[in-house]
Amino acid sequence: MPEPAHVPEPESAPASGPVPASGPTPASGPTPASGPTPASGPTPASGPTPASGPTSASGPTPGSKSAPDPAPQPTPGPQPQPAPESAKKRRRPWVRRVRRAVLVLALVLIVPLVAVETALRVNYMGDPADGTYTRDRDAMWLGHAWVDGRKKDADVTALAGRLKDTGVRDLYVHTGPLEHDGTLPRSVYPRARWFIDAVHRELPGVRVQAFLGDVLANGGPEGLELSDAATRAEVVRSAGQVLDTGYEGVHLDLEPLHSGDGHYLDLLDDLRKLTKGRDAQLSVAAHQIDPLPHLHSVAGFVADHPKWWSQEFFGQVARRVDQIAVMSYDTARLFESTYGGYVAQQTSLALEVTPPTTHLLMGLPFYYESNPSHWGHAETVGAAVRGARLGLSRTDPDRELFGLAPYIDFAATETNWREFKDGWVR
Repeated sequence: MPEPAHVPEPESAPASGPVPASGPTPASGPTPASGPTPASGPTPASGPTPASGPTSASGPTPGSKSAPDPAPQPTPGPQPQPAPESAKKRRRPWVRRVRRAVLVLALVLIVPLVAVETALRVNYMGDPADGTYTRDRDAMWLGHAWVDGRKKDADVTALAGRLKDTGVRDLYVHTGPLEHDGTLPRSVYPRARWFIDAVHRELPGVRVQAFLGDVLANGGPEGLELSDAATRAEVVRSAGQVLDTGYEGVHLDLEPLHSGDGHYLDLLDDLRKLTKGRDAQLSVAAHQIDPLPHLHSVAGFVADHPKWWSQEFFGQVARRVDQIAVMSYDTARLFESTYGGYVAQQTSLALEVTPPTTHLLMGLPFYYESNPSHWGHAETVGAAVRGARLGLSRTDPDRELFGLAPYIDFAATETNWREFKDGWVR
């Protein structure tokens, strides 16, 4: 967080205004009985009266010593003149235009924002239905350290202790990233077989899936190009490679993935043929669903990384996989109540289009950040859990293939674990 800018001390103000430079003013002096008064023109600041000028009938003459010259009086400066009426009239239309522009901006941006935040706050109200707790079908994303040699047997034992009393049954362990051509070097996961065996020993019944991801070329100048058939074929080959290692599933996370990408659907069809033939799971990390109709189109117009998918596209993806996990964090919500209401909305939208044969998971933020896309004080695990339960209660409270998925193990805090267990694990 940037440090506050230094504010300098104000300089001291002068004690009084300027003092005239002329000499003392006499206590009194003779007043001329008569004499012409000039109609206009400046009065000399000092000095003797010219001898050629008119003199009064009585009073001192320039050579007289009977009384000192009267002190010169300061000449008043020009007085500010009021602006002409025509200038005032010229300014008024400009002021009115600015005021109208501010009003329009408030109506276009601020009013809808307040309406959305209010709706999400209302969506967070109420109580979840009884029985909307873990179905023992939860999952968790794990970091790369589990397969690159940094973790040891003691670490697996500690992880097993964390998960033993929860409903986590799938682990998505980061095994990539994929190269931009879709290939996966075996050198990036040298300890994968060790980890798989250790999990089976410490946590019987828990599956280990290879979490493979990459940046897509549509999000920048470089990345994996889904429109290239050869690249998609290499991704499928890499999936077969990790299944040969002993993984029980492939978990795909490609970002930023635009809504309606037909090449992505083609890739999922090819992967599904592979995983079904190997009796393995195919799971994906999914973008959030439009909270307002066609919002993904608006976001795509102003940014290269649209945050949302259409609900229709989400359903198309869900029908092609065994598990779909919504990345329901990094929502830019400012308050815990509105974040929870947003998760409730996302849960309902996803349930409406996910077939009952596909396992739906809602992501939990097991990390803390504070930035414009993720305010840590608002995006709490407790709010996400309650929001998911509310969405489940309102849409499909008896659904069995439903769970929560914490992201990610290495950033989790004790508070994250406590809120997860207290709110979901019963």
